[in-house]
Amino acid sequence: MSTVLVAEDSLVVRAVVRQHLEEHGYSVVEADNGEAAIEICRESPPDIVLLDIEMPGLNGHEVLKILKSDPVLGNVPVVFLTGRTHTGDVVEGLRLGAHDYLKKPFEVTELIARVNAAVRVKILEDELRSRNAELDLISRTDPLTLLYNRRHILERLEQFATSARARGNHIGAVMFDIDHFKRINDSAGHAGGDAVLREFAARLHNSFREDDVAGRWGGEEFVVLVPDADEGMVRHLAETARQCAAGAPFVIANDAADENLDVTTSAGFALDDGRDLPALIMRADRALYRAKEGGRNRVEGN
Repeated sequence: MSTVLVAEDSLVVRAVVRQHLEEHGYSVVEADNGEAAIEICRESPPDIVLLDIEMPGLNGHEVLKILKSDPVLGNVPVVFLTGRTHTGDVVEGLRLGAHDYLKKPFEVTELIARVNAAVRVKILEDELRSRNAELDLISRTDPLTLLYNRRHILERLEQFATSARARGNHIGAVMFDIDHFKRINDSAGHAGGDAVLREFAARLHNSFREDDVAGRWGGEEFVVLVPDADEGMVRHLAETARQCAAGAPFVIANDAADENLDVTTSAGFALDDGRDLPALIMRADRALYRAKEGGRNRVEGN
């Protein structure tokens, strides 16, 4: 059931509108002034607002400006109720972002038709925004591990760099590589290898903080970006992730019987003040190389 907020200072008009909307299956809430309308919208956003232009306190145009500037309420369609006959008032309302307008006194059939049309538009716009959000997430996500992909990691790295330069702090980058991954693929098959990648990604994600950004760099390599970082913090987080990977076998399901695999990871990290991002990744990669050369299942810093 769609909810309609009727913001109108006339009790009689509100009662008439409520009666007809409820007869057509709508839920109705009421406000008798602009300030109350805004408060109701913020507490529980309606699906549509019927808004009188002339009200005590904030008028309809002022209320509309506030609603349209709100990131949550800006998409709620507003239909003006107006007794004014001057075309300029209507034009101004549409310019400010009103979906439609209805002149008082109005026919019931016109009221219902305009509300139905506004609700249909709202539903379609919500579906479009939801679909666009899904597509945006897909474009940023590695489909196998569901971590961020390399492209998004680089985008976030630029954002962290801007913040680091402005605030005078550092970014940490930690590169991980699953040890002997080729052997895992050879013994468990590619499906088993994919299962290891998914489980490693989950353990990696759970080892870091909410503000850190984990992603798949490519193949069996992963990267985590750590904002507002210092060396001790980054080393501790990398070591926690290493221990999490090695701490319990990876259970690989297959047709015969589940297989337990001991999986370890090597990690290398580096820090930067946001002024040389290519060097940051390169230094983290070099530290990773030293970790692998030093015997694997260890953390090295640069």
